[in-house]
Amino acid sequence: MSWHSRQGRRTKSRAGKGLLLNRRQMLVGAGATVAVAGATAYATLSAMGSPSDYAEGIASLRAPLAHTPSGLDLVRYATLAPNGHNTQPWRFRLGAKRIEILPDFSRRTPVVDPDDHHLFVSLGCAAENLSLASAARGAPGVVGFDPRGGVVRFDFERAAAIPSAMFDAIGRRQSTRGVYDGRGVDTATLTMLAKAVATVPGVGLVLMTDRTQIDRLRDLVLAGNDAQMADDAFVRELKSWLRFNPQQALRTRDGLYSVASGNPALPDWLGPPAFDWFSTAQSQNEQYARQIRSSAGIAVFVGAGAHPEHWVRVGQACQRFALQATALGMKHAFLNQPVEVPRLRPELASLVGLPGRRPDIVIRFGYGPATPWSARRRAESVIIT
Repeated sequence: MSWHSRQGRRTKSRAGKGLLLNRRQMLVGAGATVAVAGATAYATLSAMGSPSDYAEGIASLRAPLAHTPSGLDLVRYATLAPNGHNTQPWRFRLGAKRIEILPDFSRRTPVVDPDDHHLFVSLGCAAENLSLASAARGAPGVVGFDPRGGVVRFDFERAAAIPSAMFDAIGRRQSTRGVYDGRGVDTATLTMLAKAVATVPGVGLVLMTDRTQIDRLRDLVLAGNDAQMADDAFVRELKSWLRFNPQQALRTRDGLYSVASGNPALPDWLGPPAFDWFSTAQSQNEQYARQIRSSAGIAVFVGAGAHPEHWVRVGQACQRFALQATALGMKHAFLNQPVEVPRLRPELASLVGLPGRRPDIVIRFGYGPATPWSARRRAESVIIT
């Protein structure tokens, strides 16, 4: 064998070793890429939090009310009330025998609710929770309204406790935006729902169970959704109150937790563009149509007038309805597009047999599964001195 032959063999051997080294480097590089990708995914998932973290983080909100509750305890129960976009537009001031609920206009939603109608309805819902909870613990009282500043007052005295099924339902009530099981309700159940509302003066309730009438209501909901989703300002405002993952919802403790509506958790940065890509008017309309079709009925609330005091009473009435429905094992959700789009209100008023009036709230109800709870700000953060 010549030197050149041996040199050629050495060259090939070195080339082979080089190729082997390159393959090893490639494998190491690929492994590093996978490791980085895995670490990034883990960091993303960690940043989003988990459903169990979320459930643990808000569990104390719905703890049973103490038998001798403090003002802070009563406020916590009051804040479990429904409210527009879960903005929680309220503040509470505690007195010796009075608790005041003040509107927090820094949390208003001027596009969907330009006259603060939903804001004052929310205060009424909170006032009803407060009234029921205080009565159940031996301090019944009366809800009033001071037009100067739009303050809701709850004045109470020590007396015998007044327990109620509606009080027991406060911690279980939730707005369930999902498909129900399609079961109907009997006349006795409808009567109980109507009686729960009848104690609030000046508020009319129309219950729909006829499918033809419900289909007409559905058409108004879809028309309202079309109008809102075509409004860029509405979409921007809505997205600003969406919380796309457990950690974001726990961080803010307000807003609409999108996972509760059956959507997957998404990173903070991905949620808004994903909403634009996938949550179109058409897809939402299809979802609303399924939800309405699966519901047992629709409730429409109409106040005596179009002023904040009337809206507070509507809030009390619709909260009593929601709590009674919860006590009877039912779910509910709001379908307020026909009252939020002004041009649709007259048609809705005619549909419920009250032409010339302003409909205030629309709720669907029926039987369905539980969904994750909405978060609330801690009671101490909404109390002022």
